[in-house]
Amino acid sequence: MTAIDAAWVRSLIETFIQDSPENNLGDGTGEKGFAAPLVGFSRGDDPLYEAYKEHVGPFFITPWELFALTFGNSDLQAGQLTVITYILPQTEATKRDNRKEKFNPSERWARARIFGEAVNVRLREHLVIALTKAGHRAVAPLLAPQFSMRISPKYGLSSTWSERHAAYAAGLGTFGLCDGLITPVGKAMRVGSVVTDVQIPPTPRPYDDHHAYCLFYSQGTCKKCIDRCPVGAISEAGKDKKRCATHVRRTRAHVKSTYGFDGYGCGLCQTGVPCESGVPGEKHGK
Repeated sequence: MTAIDAAWVRSLIETFIQDSPENNLGDGTGEKGFAAPLVGFSRGDDPLYEAYKEHVGPFFITPWELFALTFGNSDLQAGQLTVITYILPQTEATKRDNRKEKFNPSERWARARIFGEAVNVRLREHLVIALTKAGHRAVAPLLAPQFSMRISPKYGLSSTWSERHAAYAAGLGTFGLCDGLITPVGKAMRVGSVVTDVQIPPTPRPYDDHHAYCLFYSQGTCKKCIDRCPVGAISEAGKDKKRCATHVRRTRAHVKSTYGFDGYGCGLCQTGVPCESGVPGEKHGK
C-alpha cells in the first residue's frame, strides 16, 4: 500500500490542473480552464458535518454515512476518514471577461461553468482512481448515487452534500453576502471534494466565523455583490435562491444563440467585487 500524505494529494491535484490537457475550456484552443488550485483537508468526524445535517436537514449525508453506504463497512470510524477538498480558481482571462458583463455571462465564464465543471468531474475521478490504485478506498460525493438536490425547511434549495461547506471545514474560505465562498484566491472559483480512508491531519481553520472574510458581515461595508446582481437576487438579507436560479436558467438562450453551445451561467457577483481574487480587507492582507 502506497504511503499517502498531504503532499502526495496536493501534488496529484496540482499536477493534473497544471499538466493535463483535459484542463481546458472546450473551445479547441487548449486554453486552461482553471488556474493553480488550493487543497485542504478535514476529518470525517469534524463536528461541522453533524452540524450541517442539523441545520440543513436530515437528508444531508456525513462523510461516514457516505462511506458506509458506498463500501458497506460499518466498523470504520468517522475519525478514520479524511475529506479532501480543493479550490479551482477561475483564470485571469475568465474573470476579466466576466467583470465587463452586466446581465449575461461572458463566453469564457459560461465555458468554465460547463466544460470547466467537466474538468472538475474528471479531477474527482482522477483522485479516486489514484487513491484506489494506492490501496485505499475513496468516493467523490457529487459523483455518488446518493447525491441529489433537496429542499431544506430552513434554507430552501439544498443538496445532500455541499462542497463549499466541505471547503469551509477544511479552512479554505468563508461565506459572503451572496452565499459564495471567499477563499485566499477569491470567490471566482469552483470546488471539488473526495472522501477517503486515508488519515491526513486537518488543515487549520484561520477563522471562527463563517462570514469572517466578507466585508459586509465583518465591517458593515462593501455590498458590491448587491449592485452586480442583474436581477436583484442579493440584498442585505442575503441571496434569493429562486430568483438567482431563474436568471441562470434564462441565460441558456443567450449562451446558445451568442456563443454557439449549450450552456448557462452568471457569476457576476463573483467578479468585479473586492473578493473576486482574494480575501479583502487590511486584516487579511488585501
